[in-house]
Amino acid sequence: MESGLMEPTLYSIEAIAILNNDGNRLLAKYYGKTFPTAKEQKAFEKNLFKKTHRANAEVIMLDGLTIVYRSNVDLFFYVMGSCHENELMLNSVLNCLCDSVNQILRKNVEARNLLENLDVILLAIDEICDGGIVLEADSTSVVQRVALRSDDIPLGEQTVAQVIILF
Repeated sequence: MESGLMEPTLYSIEAIAILNNDGNRLLAKYYGKTFPTAKEQKAFEKNLFKKTHRANAEVIMLDGLTIVYRSNVDLFFYVMGSCHENELMLNSVLNCLCDSVNQILRKNVEARNLLENLDVILLAIDEICDGGIVLEADSTSVVQRVALRSDDIPLGEQTVAQVIILF
């Protein structure tokens, strides 16, 4: 076997991050061993934001990582994989993340609203990726699994048990 070939692996995501429009972390999950300490992660995020906040591109190679990203109002979404990772696969995870957040926040995607719903957003990220392994790339399935709280469901669509619990 040639030494230049990489073994296939399910561990395709190194990190997922959402930064605000100042480049500060709102949430980040690192799965790989590329940035083991919080200090290294923060430095990397500052550098990443500096390189991407004015760019029109959707993909960047930085510090040995392939990174796909997208901005939305005052948020920047990033999905990172190794330098050998397929950009289309990373982009499908990014699309799932952005679409899921959009549905969870009811199209009101901004930093304050994201922080108010951080528990559901983190759960959605866990449904998309576990330990660097992509589990789901369909935003509808992700949103159904994180099932918005029963008090958000219209009364007519709740089961009798859900209604009794409310009263």
